[in-house]
Amino acid sequence: MKARLPYIIGFVLLVAAEVCIGVFYFNFFIRAYIGDVIVVWVLYCLFRSFVPKKFSSYGVALGILAFSFAVEFLQKLRIADVLGIKNELLRIIIGTSYAAEDLLCYAAGTAVTILEIFIFRKLARRSSK
Repeated sequence: MKARLPYIIGFVLLVAAEVCIGVFYFNFFIRAYIGDVIVVWVLYCLFRSFVPKKFSSYGVALGILAFSFAVEFLQKLRIADVLGIKNELLRIIIGTSYAAEDLLCYAAGTAVTILEIFIFRKLARRSSK
């Protein structure tokens, strides 16, 4: 549980940030782009809070990128409409519009995640010497 706590805290804080972005609609750039970058971090922290060391950190980050891309392409196919989803919250979570820029945001979020993993590992190696 101790290894999972930072990820649980990170997940809660990042979800709170996403909710604030969604509710208060700061500005277009933050809502449209930063929110999509942050959602990658939300998913990473959520996954790591359940499975902290079973999978490679880099593999998890890339898996989340693939998942994000898949969801975005399903939005292009209007999956919420195809499935007949009427619940507004579910439609927001799944998404109802495709935007190629979102793919770039997911890639940016993954790049930051991978950079963080790399830096953390370097610092951990230095402190153990």
